[in-house]
Amino acid sequence: MTDKVPIRRLLTGVPGLDEILGGGVPEFSFNLIAGVPGSGKTTLVHQMMFALATPQRPAIFFTVLGEPPLKMLRYQQQFDFFDVAKVNSSVRFVNLAKEALDGGLDEVLKRIVQEVEATSPAVVVVDSFRSVIQVARDKQGPDLQRFIQDLGTQMTSWQATTFLVGEFQLADADTHPVFTVADGLMWLYQSVDRNSMVRKMNVMKMRGQASMPGLHTFRISETGIHVFPRVIFGASELPAASGTGKARRRPQLSVGVPRLDEMLGGGIPSGYSVLVAGPSGSGKSVLALQFIRDGIRRGEPGVFAVFEKHAGESAHTRDTELDQAVRSGQVAVVQPRPLDLSIDEMLYELTEAIHRIKATRIVTDSLSGFELALAPTFREDFRESLYRLVSALTGKGLTVMMTAELEDRYSDLRFSPHGTAFLTDAIILQRYLEIGGQLKRVMAVVKVRASDHSKDLRSFEITDDGIVVGERLGDYEGLLTGSPHLAPPGSSLSPRQRGSRRPKS
Repeated sequence: MTDKVPIRRLLTGVPGLDEILGGGVPEFSFNLIAGVPGSGKTTLVHQMMFALATPQRPAIFFTVLGEPPLKMLRYQQQFDFFDVAKVNSSVRFVNLAKEALDGGLDEVLKRIVQEVEATSPAVVVVDSFRSVIQVARDKQGPDLQRFIQDLGTQMTSWQATTFLVGEFQLADADTHPVFTVADGLMWLYQSVDRNSMVRKMNVMKMRGQASMPGLHTFRISETGIHVFPRVIFGASELPAASGTGKARRRPQLSVGVPRLDEMLGGGIPSGYSVLVAGPSGSGKSVLALQFIRDGIRRGEPGVFAVFEKHAGESAHTRDTELDQAVRSGQVAVVQPRPLDLSIDEMLYELTEAIHRIKATRIVTDSLSGFELALAPTFREDFRESLYRLVSALTGKGLTVMMTAELEDRYSDLRFSPHGTAFLTDAIILQRYLEIGGQLKRVMAVVKVRASDHSKDLRSFEITDDGIVVGERLGDYEGLLTGSPHLAPPGSSLSPRQRGSRRPKS
């Protein structure tokens, strides 16, 4: 048996793309980039071409009957990846419009052969290949099947990595000969959902390597295309167990509030997800910031993902200690672009920040803001998306705290919006009680998995130093029947009438 022939993989220069391709584009492969107009095909292939081209192994970009080269270059120059110094030295642009109009496929192939033989390029691009199909229909000469076969054979023998760019429909994939010949097939999609533009990419085929399945969102910005690989979470991503295999008690992290640590049974077990739920102004963001600040003091870096404006202001302008930690690299503040975010883009930004500062504590403030930041199409699957996000982070041993705003109905207890409580390992509930004619903040630990946590209801205050938890409030029934009392604000009931009310179970 002979040894396997190794296939070199070329790095594309497109963030996230090499990961979903399975390590890069196979060298000398024959690839098709397909999609509807405006989906980013030309930008994608330009970005790869400028990343791969060198003076020793240049690139040739052939245009057929599509966008005029000068017009195309005018717009492509606006991207950061476009290197004017490479034009004509490492990257050449050749227009085949005359050959296509006057001579058909024979002349097109002949000109391509001449240019490739003269320069020995490493990368060859034909854009738009849909124009080549139109030439085949309009002119007499070799059929399209033979042209594609000849082009693919020639490119492989010249040791060129080839990209054909075309506007195709999914139905074409079953009948068009180019889909059979191509070694790789990347399909780009775009859709408008209300005011959001959502772009996705699918690697439908990549011979010789395992590409990442599914649809992956991507964004086009001034830097070019950035792909966000779909989160695929499995048991293999869980931290390796240590010791003999017996269950070991997880180290516990302080939340930065001593009495709350006691209520939690000693703190938050590392690798847990924690939900802090409560109405507006109850102190959720304050507690989240204390959790991050406590990590700073213990040498445990943290990432603070901000979806609430006031939280961002607190992190940067009101908290000197936190601001210094951000400047020194102990804390990373992530403020994703709102309105058209995807869960995979969010996880990418978090992961990049986690790796950069080696974070162990993660805060998301808040889930309500996070949902609003997602593109409408992603909000429909918010629970599933949140599950993937939390599983991916805690599966790597990170401790995650999330805040969620709840309407305080004063008589009904709810623990999370959207039914997301089951996603978390621990729940801290904050709410208001009317005691002695004043609204008081109270908190309770609703759940901590595998922990004998406190069941107490305790009052707390927000001071300049953060949250300070007070004493246990006493018997809940006593609050209803005696003084102090519990009632919805603005109630016209007398104290005796209030005492006759019972909380709903």
